[in-house]
Amino acid sequence: MDSQTILDLFCGAGGFSLGFSLTTDRKKARLAIDKNNWALETYKKNFPFARTLQRDITQLHSLELLKLLNVTEPDIVLASPPCEAFSSANTNRKSTDYDRLYSDSTGRNMLHAIRLIIDLNPTFFFIENVQQVANYNMQKYLRREFSDSTYSKIYFNVLESLNFGVPSARKRVFISNIEIPSIPRDKEFSKVKTALQGLEDTESFHEFLNHEEVPLSHKIAKKIPRTPPNGALIYFRGSGRRTFRNYIRLDAQSYAPTVMGKSRFIHPLEHRLCTVREHARLMSYPDNFEFIGPLVAQYNQVGESVPPLISKGIANCLSQITQ
Repeated sequence: MDSQTILDLFCGAGGFSLGFSLTTDRKKARLAIDKNNWALETYKKNFPFARTLQRDITQLHSLELLKLLNVTEPDIVLASPPCEAFSSANTNRKSTDYDRLYSDSTGRNMLHAIRLIIDLNPTFFFIENVQQVANYNMQKYLRREFSDSTYSKIYFNVLESLNFGVPSARKRVFISNIEIPSIPRDKEFSKVKTALQGLEDTESFHEFLNHEEVPLSHKIAKKIPRTPPNGALIYFRGSGRRTFRNYIRLDAQSYAPTVMGKSRFIHPLEHRLCTVREHARLMSYPDNFEFIGPLVAQYNQVGESVPPLISKGIANCLSQITQ
């Protein structure tokens, strides 16, 4: 299993790859591609054995990738194309599913991921995105894109991170040529209090990576002490007039809301924002995983990634199929 060739498209910081490397058979990505410089620096730091390529995937050809991989067909392709075109949190989201996929330049990244997967013809593939890509129309369009491929069945696996032991809610779709069994939620879900244990003190000397207190404006700092658990400082409208929140005070006895790139959480017990390391804990990253770049880039890398424990669960499922 160690000899498997894994390609990670739109790799980001590497949460998808990390989960695969944490399995008992230690599946490792051989090539990772993204156009974001800071995300790739983070990937290089944490996956020194992998080759990285900073490129716009819309400009890539499969023959170039096969040459870099030095194989005729990769075993596994992972892909996490940007979700902004499909997300209901995007106030500028186009009005129809067709336009989100075919007219939006960001949405078309999904089509390029499919293009490369069909050309590369891996044994298995997994495309991660927001839940909206699993609605009726999007499934119809995406299945049509796969209609001329070797893949006879396409599955839209909707997975909830809480079911995999991640201490934050995150429902995502993993499009694949295999079905991933849903896992029932354990009543004893991972709590924020447990996830953040040991990270309370940001002011005294410590050896935790990415665990520096975040500077606050006077306006925000004044409001934080009055914010109760599950209360928020910022409310905004997404598409369809849906209301979203930010600067949410975490509830120590519950799980965290969905971690996103723009998310900022208030610590459940202290009057400060959670650090990048605390966000990483809420996404199930181990403490030895280091995020590189400016503070905003680090938060984005955490929030825009696949939680490693979900990825590990998928990899374990794949291992059972291939045994």
